[in-house]
Amino acid sequence: LIMVILNQTDVTPASFILNGIPGLENMHMWISFPFCSMYVVAMVGNCGLLYLICYEDSLHRSMYYFLAMLSLTDLVMCSSTIPKALCIFWFHLKEISFEECLVQMFFIHTFTGMESGVLMLMALDRYVAICYPLRYSTILTNPVIAKVGLATFLRAVLLIIPLIFFTKRLPYCKGNIIHHTYCDQLSVAKLSCGNIKANVIYGLMAALLIGGFDILCITVSYTMILRAVINLSSADARQKAFSTCTAHICAIVFSYSPAFFCFFFNRFGSHAIPPSCHIIVANIYLLLPPTMNPIVYGVKTKQIRDCVIKIFSGSKNIKSHSI
Repeated sequence: LIMVILNQTDVTPASFILNGIPGLENMHMWISFPFCSMYVVAMVGNCGLLYLICYEDSLHRSMYYFLAMLSLTDLVMCSSTIPKALCIFWFHLKEISFEECLVQMFFIHTFTGMESGVLMLMALDRYVAICYPLRYSTILTNPVIAKVGLATFLRAVLLIIPLIFFTKRLPYCKGNIIHHTYCDQLSVAKLSCGNIKANVIYGLMAALLIGGFDILCITVSYTMILRAVINLSSADARQKAFSTCTAHICAIVFSYSPAFFCFFFNRFGSHAIPPSCHIIVANIYLLLPPTMNPIVYGVKTKQIRDCVIKIFSGSKNIKSHSI
């Protein structure tokens, strides 16, 4: 009876050990440099975008409000993981408490879901702008933008909270070493000696409800956009209309490509691909979109580009032109 009581009270570890990238421990220092460089670019780029959108009156439009949501999401998403990964690489600070691990897990999964939702909202924004240009400002008003943004955030939070509780309730008796740079839900659950079927099934359902739904909406939006662009009379009009979507299409590629790899690896390819490859891609999944989105939007969006040029040229009165 005493042994049973002891076993029941020792099912939750005080802390976990994040072991970094297994098999590449000797390369941690070298791997840290591109990670750190990308993180600095992500922080500077997204903070710069938020500054422009906040203080430049010509950017107070729905497209840029959604871009501000994306930048905020990217900042939280990469800041939830990269600082801890750099501490592992540089200072061998691998320990993380059980509660901190759950908090990190919540932020990672919530804001990756938020990232997907904002990309979906941006696709709908482009659909309204191209298919209903005369009603654009009346359909996407500031209250509507605030409501859909809040709904997207609440959707991610409400779907992820049960996953955190499923992970918290598990008994952990297979050690406390996580072969990862952050507390991924499945990596933590695999340390349990209990039944993790609920975690696997619910995780799959949450991914389908968020990612699957968003991809469907994005696909439908761009199908309608493509039909509208093809029906335009002149080639210049078609090129101009579709050019407003190029930055968003790049953001979709940067976000969903590594996400698909991680999703299919976790469920179908764990024996075919080295774990080190999976962990590197999992970090890129959280770091590549925050790094590339400000660059892509800065290069592809004329209004943002003009604001940046005029700020660096010392102009006090920034008067940007429409895209």
